Amino acid sequence: MTDGMPLSWEDVAKTHGRKIYNFAYRLTGNPDDAKDLAQDVLLRVERGLANYTPGSFEGWLWRITRNAFLDDVRRKKRRPTTALPDDLDRTNLISTPAPDEVLASIRLGDDVQKALLGLPYDFREAVVLCDVVGLSYDEIALAVAAPVGTVRSRIHRGRKMMREALT
Repeated sequence: MTDGMPLSWEDVAKTHGRKIYNFAYRLTGNPDDAKDLAQDVLLRVERGLANYTPGSFEGWLWRITRNAFLDDVRRKKRRPTTALPDDLDRTNLISTPAPDEVLASIRLGDDVQKALLGLPYDFREAVVLCDVVGLSYDEIALAVAAPVGTVRSRIHRGRKMMREALT
């Protein structure tokens, strides 16, 4: 990497792919949606890498991830889907979980994931970027295009809501 910017798309995928998936999983709460979101993010990175101007690469990457998630939420609101029927023979649909899914499910318990998904999006995003992805307040502020004070407030309030949901 030069100046914090990976040299190629492959470098981005190798270096940040797991973090992108983990962030996507925490936002969506669904491994399949997280895979789709991570793939969409990597495609957007591939298209935008040529136009990237040096700066905070991680901030740029998390902003792409955030925007892809919000685009997906908007798209799902416009085109709601229906679940498969309960009496469907799903034996052919079951596959072995991917290593990223296993890793993601090990790190946070079901109760924590449920509490996380219960948070309003702005708070969930800030808490995940801070506590799961490990970004600094400044990096989060850059990624979500909000002042650092707002990020700190969202993290504090999000953690408080999670504590209340878990007790």
